[in-house]
Amino acid sequence: MPERADHDPAADVVPRGFLRRRPQGWLFQGIYGLVLASALVAALDVPGEEANPGQDALWVLLTALTSGAAHGYAHVIARRASGDGTARPSRLRAAAAEWPLVAAVLPTVAMLLAAKAGWWAEDTAADTALVLNTVLLFALGTSAARAAGLGRLPSCRAGLLDMLIGLVIIVADALIE
Repeated sequence: MPERADHDPAADVVPRGFLRRRPQGWLFQGIYGLVLASALVAALDVPGEEANPGQDALWVLLTALTSGAAHGYAHVIARRASGDGTARPSRLRAAAAEWPLVAAVLPTVAMLLAAKAGWWAEDTAADTALVLNTVLLFALGTSAARAAGLGRLPSCRAGLLDMLIGLVIIVADALIE
């Protein structure tokens, strides 16, 4: 019997892993947070200027918190404007739902704070954060694709495409410096 045109076979697949509850939220917000952290750490790490990893960590964290709040509030405004009659979350709850974006920048913040503590140089922390975020983009993209029911090879391809974003930031950082 042929499947109905409006039936989505991927909807029948039970997601696996840590993305079980909202894979699309983690995919969007997690990737957005990793790209945001990478772009900020690349922009804040200016050769020839005095290093200030503590201030850089604060900027990365504040930017993520502000972006999450703005994105959550934009959802509230969009729902209100659409007038679809669905239950509307409070502004605070909508902003709090953006926590994966903030969680995604925490490894970068931790590396910059470690540089502030003198455990390593800020240049090393920034470069390591860029590489780690690129690897995390691959892992998040692969995990989200697996949670969506894709096989191993298509999931790896999805992860590689996500990883490409991080590689573009690393190449741009190298070219701009």
